[in-house]
Amino acid sequence: MRVLDAEATYSRAQVRRLLGISESRLRSWERQQLIPVQTEFRLADLLALGTLRKLAELNLSAARIRRIVSAVRRKVGELEEPLKQLRIVREGRKITVIVGGRKMEPLTGQLLLDFDREELARLVNFPESRVQSRSPAARAREAEQWFERGLELERAGAPFDQILQAYLKAVTLDPRSAGAMVNLGTLFFHRRMWAQAELWYRRALEVEPGYALAHYNLGNLYDEMEDRDAAIAQYQQAIRLDPDYADAHYNLALLYQMSGRTLEAVRHWQIYLRLDPVSPWAAIARRELEKLRQTTIVRGGQQAPEGRGGPSKAEG
Repeated sequence: MRVLDAEATYSRAQVRRLLGISESRLRSWERQQLIPVQTEFRLADLLALGTLRKLAELNLSAARIRRIVSAVRRKVGELEEPLKQLRIVREGRKITVIVGGRKMEPLTGQLLLDFDREELARLVNFPESRVQSRSPAARAREAEQWFERGLELERAGAPFDQILQAYLKAVTLDPRSAGAMVNLGTLFFHRRMWAQAELWYRRALEVEPGYALAHYNLGNLYDEMEDRDAAIAQYQQAIRLDPDYADAHYNLALLYQMSGRTLEAVRHWQIYLRLDPVSPWAAIARRELEKLRQTTIVRGGQQAPEGRGGPSKAEG
């Protein structure tokens, strides 16, 4: 776990990398006067930004976020920097807001992060009594139907909300529907809502620990967040579960190559080409493998320089 120094200062680039937010998002918050314009940040600033990120990931407007901060002030008294003293934390399956050391009920927007069956039922307009009254087999069958419906909606290019509802209904009916959870994670991944994507991928692994695809998708998520070590660990786990997982070998080779770990990169490029010798991606793999061989020859066996070669492969 990365430990941050309370006295240290962080640049905008470091803040973006640590929190997984873009420069445009930072500037937008500054324009909306949710945060002051600054070039250096301290730990308290990171906490404030982390809170804003979580609120923004709940699809709240700037006006709504301002109302939340105003509500915090009214409930716990005037704080010098309310966002810096506000935390959103998980307690089991519930989301709790803590301000100044005092717990509060979530002010708004908590349902997307709440995995409680009753709350999910409310979110997808299912009466909880209907969910509980059905037999497990009947719920599983209906969950599978909603999962298939979600797949059909995705193939048809349906709006995000319709696809989201279908997969949420599957999870509400069958809390062990790991496939629906992974697809929910991927929906949020494509919208660059990293925290929610990670939550759904990890929930899938809670109910199905040997789910290689969930580990692979987490690897893609951490790669996008520029957490290379975490991405490598997830790709490695996917391969441990499924040694012939070609896409995981491809992305792992690319990350090793970027890290200057030439021998490991070569090994995984070779495995990938054995598993997938004819696709367009194989041509890229051969090019990168040849690049590493030429670099080794020219530099007398020194490690290859860091830098991205071909494109990584997206989630499955």
